[in-house]
Amino acid sequence: MNPTFDMDALRTMVVGSDLGSFARAAAQLGRSQSAVSMQLKKLEEQAGRPLFRRNGRGLVPTEAGDALLAYARRIIVLNDEAAASLGAMAAAASVRMGLPQDFFEDVMPDTISGFSRLRPEVHVEVRAGRNYALEEEVRAGRLDAALAFFEPGSDAHGTLIASLPRIWLGGERLARPAAERAVPLVLFDHPCLFRRAALQSLEQAAVRWRLSLTTPSLPGVWAALRFAQGITVRTPYRVPARLRDVGAEFGLPALPRIELRLLTAGELSPAASDLRDVLHQVIRRRAGAKLAG
Repeated sequence: MNPTFDMDALRTMVVGSDLGSFARAAAQLGRSQSAVSMQLKKLEEQAGRPLFRRNGRGLVPTEAGDALLAYARRIIVLNDEAAASLGAMAAAASVRMGLPQDFFEDVMPDTISGFSRLRPEVHVEVRAGRNYALEEEVRAGRLDAALAFFEPGSDAHGTLIASLPRIWLGGERLARPAAERAVPLVLFDHPCLFRRAALQSLEQAAVRWRLSLTTPSLPGVWAALRFAQGITVRTPYRVPARLRDVGAEFGLPALPRIELRLLTAGELSPAASDLRDVLHQVIRRRAGAKLAG
């Protein structure tokens, strides 16, 4: 007979994984560490195989543990949605969405607004992140849906939303560097698809460059450009005021296009499916002709 996994134990497993520590999970859930250990042992007995291995002073999932963890996340979401629909719990069910910083100011509020009209009782968790992090979060089941950039022809997943041009951007006060001077660059820190495209294109065209500023913050990039600290590479989508395309003016090399894709977790709850659909509709509507290039 198939085992019936304990819901509290599954929840402890998920919280411990998200916090990176079962000791912290015990504190958050209001349980003793010995109680948490008993729950994890019970899960292993029900699974009939080891779910964790010791790594230093902590525990990390085995291959079987990773598989159960992915199912546990979906089971908990469905359980909490069912309980919420019956009024059996005060806390609402949750769905989780990830976005690149480029789309945070307009796509995020429109998506939440549209989704809340469909499911006003469901809590939405939104994360702004880098492509590599968003893709991994979706793969691991920690996000239900996310927008992410991919290089064309890469081993990309999800639904293609658009193929976008990449352009060189600079502030309105930025003058073209003298021929003997290196091009100053304002870029995301590594890893970044826009950073890689910029450096590869300049290297292939034998154009000298230097890093003027690096940051993980897109608003930080925009601020540096407005104060004439250098140039960057981005798409034409929602370019801030006082910035302009300087590629032709500065004689910079052409840049390859980049794909925008919608990623979703393997199996979605009904609420998460609604979130995915609303996000898809919003990015199509908001971007419009800007993504058609």
